[in-house]
Amino acid sequence: MELFVKLQHSLDALFGSGSSKYLPKDIDIILSRKTGRIRTVSHKGKLLFSMRINGSLAISVDFAQTLLQSKIFRENCITINKDAAPFVIDGRSVFCKHVIWCGKNIRVGSDTPILFENKVIAVGKAVLSSEMISNFKQGVAIKVRDSLKSRKEDIVV
Repeated sequence: MELFVKLQHSLDALFGSGSSKYLPKDIDIILSRKTGRIRTVSHKGKLLFSMRINGSLAISVDFAQTLLQSKIFRENCITINKDAAPFVIDGRSVFCKHVIWCGKNIRVGSDTPILFENKVIAVGKAVLSSEMISNFKQGVAIKVRDSLKSRKEDIVV
């Protein structure tokens, strides 16, 4: 039970207070054999997120979609335009000129969900902060780590 509370605190600290209430109660936690730390967290066979050594989380696209129900979590996301959506779904990086809206909680190196029409299509690592993404018109904003390329038929662009 203490691991579940630790995960709740991590979610609240990284993505805003109250985002942990969307964490399912019946989760499977896999610990590292060497260090005893949390490695991955899954629910009904689907990966929710992995814990990184620095304490941050590498969330999956499915879990990001679940967390999107929280208004506070939306401040950690960016929204892209129609031109970039097919490329991002394929796993390509997001450029500043394709960003329509940018949440204020995006920091350099943070895990950032990428939205198109209020659906999470990818998750990546921020190269720039939210202020820089808003001001720049060229350059990479988010390097995509996980996308919907395996389930491309779900999204109509």
